[in-house]
Amino acid sequence: MSARILVVDDQPLNVKLLEAKLTAEYYEVETACDGLKALEKISEVPPDLILLDVMMPGMDGYEVCRRLKDDPELNHIPVVMVTALDGSEDRIRGIDAGADDFLTKPINDVALFARVRSLLRTKLALDELRLRDHTSLQFGAPDDPDAAENNAAGGRVLVVENEPYDREMIEGVLAEENQITSVTNEEEALAALSEPFDLIIVSVDLGETDGLRVCSQIRSRDETRNVSLLMMIEEGDNENLSKGLDLGVNDYLYKPIDKNELIARARNQIRHHRYQEKLRSTYQRTVSMAITDSLTGLYNRHYLDSHLAALLDRSKRDGRPLAAAIIDIDFFKAVNDTHGHAAGDQVLRELAERLENSIRASDLAARLGGEEFIIVMSDTDMATAQAITARLCRDVEAEPFACTLIEDGLKVTVSIGVAVVDYRDNTPDDLVKRADEALYEAKNSGRNQVIAALG
Repeated sequence: MSARILVVDDQPLNVKLLEAKLTAEYYEVETACDGLKALEKISEVPPDLILLDVMMPGMDGYEVCRRLKDDPELNHIPVVMVTALDGSEDRIRGIDAGADDFLTKPINDVALFARVRSLLRTKLALDELRLRDHTSLQFGAPDDPDAAENNAAGGRVLVVENEPYDREMIEGVLAEENQITSVTNEEEALAALSEPFDLIIVSVDLGETDGLRVCSQIRSRDETRNVSLLMMIEEGDNENLSKGLDLGVNDYLYKPIDKNELIARARNQIRHHRYQEKLRSTYQRTVSMAITDSLTGLYNRHYLDSHLAALLDRSKRDGRPLAAAIIDIDFFKAVNDTHGHAAGDQVLRELAERLENSIRASDLAARLGGEEFIIVMSDTDMATAQAITARLCRDVEAEPFACTLIEDGLKVTVSIGVAVVDYRDNTPDDLVKRADEALYEAKNSGRNQVIAALG
């Protein structure tokens, strides 16, 4: 995952060590030697993640973090505090300042890179939500009075813990501010997921049940895919820490649990979840406005043009790949002529549903018009875009489309043209035109295939 990381430390040796490790993993690294220089660099070109030393002359890391989190334009950037301090009071102070994690020197590489990957994934999804929120405001989406406030009061928390002492302690500590539901095993946890939660706390060790499997089940369900997830592990258990973060766990607590740290991390995650839900609420309100296709429910060309322009600007500015794929239903006119327009509408709606189910959270699907659709894929190079669209092409052909007039369904295929942003693309139309030319070639050379635009 390519990303820009800012390392802030007043010790040159520490900076060089972290820079070498991160560069070896293909991250782009910027550095700053004190808090003020860090804030200047962040305001000029915001990074994707900040590794921030605590003990620095002038302005310490806590103050730098507080200033960042007080800035609405910058507070979404994940901050990992790096320090020689290892007391729980120091961790709590960092979390209260808004830090996303607190790593102790000497840094364990496994823990570091697992945390970096996890935070960058979250940042990528959050960037997309923020960009969609900005697009929504341009279209005049109104505020939602029912949207959750960006605070941690009255959180709905599910605790999955089979150890009675820990379970009762967590309930007692968090019940003053939150609504707590407690369960002891996987079966009870999955049954409880029918209710909405702001935070789910899962112990990795659940006796006969694997807590990581519970985390995986939570992340695989549509209704809990975006809920904040905090796991509890034994200190030094870096293997399970890495696995959990790669599964999509947002944060973790070491056992034995420090009560104040539990409160701080729970508040932080509830606040983070509510902020994301508020962005999603704005997005949903925008969808209900005149920017969606009335037949399929996908975005229409009007919204696509505005959103793609913002994505193209970001791609050009940050040097990140951006792919567009145009999908056209093969012989669609024959469907309408043979089975009627009602059958054709069914095919269009089902293809739209399949597109939405096949793309990632950071991608966008829209209907261009007629039987043409488009997928815009952020941070996606040509090889990945071809793999995604080739799978889509195969899946469409493999499963007949439901049709009330045809008992066994209707066999449908699609042709796809793919293009990735390059120096020729000064406007969204340039990118779409190249993808459309590749689509034209796909249809002329046999259909039911993916053709990539020439580089």
